[in-house]
Amino acid sequence: MSPITLHHHVPTPEEYCEMRVRTGLSPKSLEGARIGMANSLYGVCLRDEAGQLVGMGRLIGDGGCFVQICDIAVDPAHQGRGLGQQIMQALLDHIHAHMPDLTWVNLFADGDAHHLYKKFGFEMTAPLSQGMAFRLRKRA
Repeated sequence: MSPITLHHHVPTPEEYCEMRVRTGLSPKSLEGARIGMANSLYGVCLRDEAGQLVGMGRLIGDGGCFVQICDIAVDPAHQGRGLGQQIMQALLDHIHAHMPDLTWVNLFADGDAHHLYKKFGFEMTAPLSQGMAFRLRKRA
C-alpha cells in the first residue's frame, strides 16, 4: 500500500460528497457540502501519494461550549490500517489544544463505530440524555 499523509484541512465539497457515498454514509447535497465545508471548525484529510482522498473527519460547532466530531470516513480499500484512529487522534489533539475547559464534545456513532470511539474516552449518554435528530426534507 502507498503511504498515506494527514493534511489539516477539510476536503473539497465534491470530495466530501463522493467520500460519504463511497463509505456508506448518507449522501449530502453539493450545496450543503459547500456551506458545511466553509463553516467547519477544523478538518483533516488523509491522502495517498497521488493526492486522492482516502479518509476524512471534521469538527463542527461553536468552538467554545459545543463541538461535534463528524464525517469520520475511510475508503473501504484502506480500512483496517488504523486510519480511523489517526483521524480521531488528530481531531482530539485539536480539541485539547484549542477548546476551553468543559467544552461538550459529542458525536453520533454509526453501526459498530462506537467501539472505536470508546477507545478515545467517549461514553454512551443514555439514560441521562438521548440523542435525537431529524433530516430536513424540503418540499418541492
